[in-house]
Amino acid sequence: MNIWVASQDIADDLSSLPDGLPVLDRKVYDGTGPLPGPPEEVEIWVPPLVPVPGIPGLLSRMGNLRLLQTVTAGVEPYLPHLPPKAVLCNARGVHDAGTAEWAVGAMIAMRRDFPGFVTAQARGEWSYHRTGVLADSTVLIVGYGSIGEALERRLAGFEVEIVRVARTARENVHGQDELPALLPHADVVVLLVPATASTSGLVDAEFLARMKDGALLVNAARGSVVDGDALLAELRAGRLLAALDVTPVEPLPSDHPLWTAPGVFITPHVAGSTPASARRTRVLVREQIIRHLAGRPLANMITGHY
Repeated sequence: MNIWVASQDIADDLSSLPDGLPVLDRKVYDGTGPLPGPPEEVEIWVPPLVPVPGIPGLLSRMGNLRLLQTVTAGVEPYLPHLPPKAVLCNARGVHDAGTAEWAVGAMIAMRRDFPGFVTAQARGEWSYHRTGVLADSTVLIVGYGSIGEALERRLAGFEVEIVRVARTARENVHGQDELPALLPHADVVVLLVPATASTSGLVDAEFLARMKDGALLVNAARGSVVDGDALLAELRAGRLLAALDVTPVEPLPSDHPLWTAPGVFITPHVAGSTPASARRTRVLVREQIIRHLAGRPLANMITGHY
């Protein structure tokens, strides 16, 4: 059975499988070199964290593909082009710890003005001033799934009020349609929604205008969720702050105005790029491959639009 995987570590983890399962012909393809073989022969594909070039064309050639297991929670590059006989599964859960930890760190950094102090340190300047604080804040989590739950657990000791929002309302979780009424009361708005047609441009000028003066927008979702021009206008006006792990274009060009906008902290899409995520990804992939080969139900199957 022909399988393409994202890294040698994953290939090594699949070198020894339980007795009775088919032998895997493992090939590593991280998208940086030529294809490791004919796509027509691939039955299982585990693509890398950064999408490889030409996904629509590549998937159109994978007529024998039966399982596409991503190492990300997002599946937007693959879902529209999935071959008819293939099952798509994501890596829901493996990046929860890293992404939630980044979000907490970003909140504290911006509320306590760590970026400003780092700049002052580089100048050798003792820049004493009062800062904000996370305590007593209202934190609005937009996209309350497994990462949102992980974030709430990590915020438990910070004396904040958590307001939860998901696409559809459920017990103790507001629906997305309630956002206009919730935004004016939030001190921190954390974006954790998937990239879908319904979330593209969700954070537009109207959304941002409803946020209170001095509020912090934390984007650990996707750059497409935020209208970059509208956010830039609010930052330049000095009305809002932002912490961004994702941007409208990635990599963000060196001359992009977001780099020099006031009140913004940017990291290069690293929230989930941690040793914990890598370990948990390898465990998930191995378990999924064994389940697939043994004919057992798979975890994290994607149905419908997401």
